[in-house]
Amino acid sequence: MAIIRSQTVTLATITLTLLISLQLCVCYRGKVGAKTEISDVKTNEEAQELGRFSVEEYNRSLRRQRRQRQYKMMSIDDNIGGELRFMEVVEAQRQVVSGLKYYLTISATQNGVSKMFESEVVVKPWVRSKELLNFGPSNSNIKVYN
Repeated sequence: MAIIRSQTVTLATITLTLLISLQLCVCYRGKVGAKTEISDVKTNEEAQELGRFSVEEYNRSLRRQRRQRQYKMMSIDDNIGGELRFMEVVEAQRQVVSGLKYYLTISATQNGVSKMFESEVVVKPWVRSKELLNFGPSNSNIKVYN
């Protein structure tokens, strides 16, 4: 009886794993590991929220750098730049990794000037985790109009 139960559990585990894998393939059009464009990015709430998160994390890091400079009695020459104000995500791609990796092109203002930034964020929904991997100025040719 114990052998049958363990075989049943093993079979159920394998079946569940295959179903989840199949669901991922269907959801991401069979392109597991490939980047896919997020359509209607300007109305996609998830993409916009991740862009806002990226800018908030950047600003948090900026404030931390400034506090460290003040603590070390270093001059604050503002080479770091001013804080950003999120405007919108203008382009976004998603990639299935150990979670979902987002590549975002973000419009933001810095000291009143509109600029474009690139961001990479990994989301692991099953552990409710978001992590900003990279954030910096964009090399994109996208024009920002206010």
